[in-house]
Amino acid sequence: MTGVQTCALPISRIEDLTTKIEELTAASARLNTEIKNLEKEVAANQESLDKATALRQKQLAEFNAEEKDLLESISALKSAVTVLSKHNSALVQLPRSHMMGVAATLQHEMQKHAALLQGLITPSQRRAAAAFVQAPQDYFDAEPTFKQSYAPQSGEIFGILKQMKETFETNLSSSQKEEMANQKAYEDLKAAKEEEIAAGQAQIDRSEERRVGKECRSRW
Repeated sequence: MTGVQTCALPISRIEDLTTKIEELTAASARLNTEIKNLEKEVAANQESLDKATALRQKQLAEFNAEEKDLLESISALKSAVTVLSKHNSALVQLPRSHMMGVAATLQHEMQKHAALLQGLITPSQRRAAAAFVQAPQDYFDAEPTFKQSYAPQSGEIFGILKQMKETFETNLSSSQKEEMANQKAYEDLKAAKEEEIAAGQAQIDRSEERRVGKECRSRW
């Protein structure tokens, strides 16, 4: 009966292989930890980008609403200023409906933008505006009436309307500049975060390849 011969590895060789396997296993564990940390960094960068994107969308929506509102107000005030310009230059009474329209515009814009106009419209201007809104036709009556004291103040209403229009235009310009700055800041942040995410993902892929390689070598 023929015996089966086996080739036993030398003890030193076994010890070398054992040491090598332990080294590869430890290296694989380190790479696993590295990969997990990298994945956390990528996730954190993605979360930051998502939050910045949500904030940018909110800012843009608020700006669009504010811009639309101010443009409408500026347009309405321009029309009102034009009406009063015709009145003052012609030195004649305009149709009552025109004056009522100007009064309605003044009242509406002062109420809608009360916060913006706070501190800009003086108490005397507010009284003049209130008197005009209450009786716009009498306020500009060319003939002396019981509201005669208001007649010389027709230019004051004109001035108030122009002041409001200029205030809204200045505010609109500031908002537009702020919007441009916000968009630029977001684009810079987005580019930086996307670069960090891409770099982190590439490093994860490289570490994953190294980990798999070490695991395979530890089994041979």
